[in-house]
Amino acid sequence: MSPASPPTHDDLARLVDHFYDTVRADALLGPVFNAAIDDWDAHKATLVDFWSSVILGTGSYRGNPMAAHRPHPIIDAHFGHWLALWRQATTDTLSPAHAALLQDRAARIATSLRYGLGLDPARPLRRSTIHDHPPRD
Repeated sequence: MSPASPPTHDDLARLVDHFYDTVRADALLGPVFNAAIDDWDAHKATLVDFWSSVILGTGSYRGNPMAAHRPHPIIDAHFGHWLALWRQATTDTLSPAHAALLQDRAARIATSLRYGLGLDPARPLRRSTIHDHPPRD
């Protein structure tokens, strides 16, 4: 069930900021993201535009998610872990209804990306938890 009103742009910005701060410090995803991203402020702004387009219909994102992910050494295990961190970040920063909406959309997008990257979207993801890969010191 969708919430009566969508999250705001500021809600999405707060979520993206919190999520990517967590990703940067994560033992599994941090090395992949830190090697790929030189300007974190610009990356976060792009992702706020992406989620604003997906959730709010703003059309502010003009990129190609598949092309953006294709050059990186992404493996299937990254998807389950990314989604676990995303679930935690949405729960930490949004209302339960907004968190559920963003979690559902992220899972659908992950399935599409897995397919596009030649991974097997029919194979269930191992449900990772944030405790599977503790943050680096």
